[in-house]
Amino acid sequence: MPEYKQFPLSDTAEGLTEADILDWKVKPGDTVTVNQIVVEIETAKAAVELPIPWAGVITELLVEPGQTVEVGTPILTVDVDPGGAAATTAANGSAPAKSTVDEAPAEEEMKPLVGYGSKAVSAHRRARKGSTPAPAPAAAAAPVAQPARGGYVPLAKPPVRKLAKDLGVDLHALTGSADGGVITRDDVQRAATGSVSTVESAATGYDPATRERRVPIKGVRKATAAAMVQSAYTAPHVTEFLTIDVTPMMELRAKLKNSREFTGVKLTPLAFAAKAVCLAAKRTPDINAVWDEAAQEIVYKDYVHLGIAAATPRGLVVPKIRDADAMSLSDLASALGELTDTARQGKTTPADMLNGTFTISNVGVFGVDTGTPIINPGESAILAVGAIRDTPWVVDGEIAVRKVMQLSLSFDHRVIDGQQGSEFLADVGALLSDPAVAITY
Repeated sequence: MPEYKQFPLSDTAEGLTEADILDWKVKPGDTVTVNQIVVEIETAKAAVELPIPWAGVITELLVEPGQTVEVGTPILTVDVDPGGAAATTAANGSAPAKSTVDEAPAEEEMKPLVGYGSKAVSAHRRARKGSTPAPAPAAAAAPVAQPARGGYVPLAKPPVRKLAKDLGVDLHALTGSADGGVITRDDVQRAATGSVSTVESAATGYDPATRERRVPIKGVRKATAAAMVQSAYTAPHVTEFLTIDVTPMMELRAKLKNSREFTGVKLTPLAFAAKAVCLAAKRTPDINAVWDEAAQEIVYKDYVHLGIAAATPRGLVVPKIRDADAMSLSDLASALGELTDTARQGKTTPADMLNGTFTISNVGVFGVDTGTPIINPGESAILAVGAIRDTPWVVDGEIAVRKVMQLSLSFDHRVIDGQQGSEFLADVGALLSDPAVAITY
């Protein structure tokens, strides 16, 4: 006989409380295997794909794309015994094997996948046809998320729903222009630019009178804002600036790009900055320490998990390069390339953004010279790397055009005094101004 189980939204090992359903990878009637990806969700940190712990046939999707769901809420139902193996055996006249399913109580605990700390969720088997189902215990009632707006579910394909989410457009307010009222990309884009009716614009957050559009604060943007406010009001920030001539670094970069070790590797100035930070941190370990308020201790870390601030369609994320201090320049350059590509695709996992020790913000890619970056919570310093510009510079008493960039270092003055901050910034500057200095470290 069929055996139905409900798959709950799992905690993806980051203290998750809720997430948005982005895109279903399956539909009712699909056969799935153990650990097959069935849904993509967006948490407060990143987009995450969730696998299912059973094999079977999907019978029902309980949540629409775009909805926000609490951890532990069932999001799909799967029949894990679609062939009715037990019933088939009995019909053939042989005694069925002892079934743990038949002996199990009506309410059974569903164990999550390894690495997913989801809450225990109850699941019931449906009664056989023709039988009178017993009333389910109150504790077994599944908290199924209900569609918003009185039960109306807008018709739109997952990519269109994703576009609407990115543009802040409420699909419930739109009338689809395709056959059957299906909402298209053009419908969403018109809504985003304000080319919609008064009724539609009211629901999308756009007010023609004020020419303003309001977008709910949620997901990565909400988490980033909370973290930055916490940091700004907890750690006493100090920011120092340094302008340096990086002409020797750029010349070395041009030479290395043609070497065998860097074949196929995208060697950027950011890779040099990452290497300089790792080398300088060994001389000033305070930079890589953290203030533990609860324990009233300063924790010094004998490793560098280097965070790289990256702008993505979902907002700012800071994925980490683990043990960056143990990597060569070539390895760092390769890791940066992979990290950047993954972040831009929105595929950075929550685990990849945890437990950093130091962060670099490359504002230079936007043509910006410098800034005053805010320290990430759990760290004590952050370095902003500015754009490299051709600039008049005094060399041996004469003016020459050189490659010049600005650095700015923000640090937590509870952990790092002005001396340590200045020494670290000077070391980074020296390494970028003349990479040969590295052999003296």
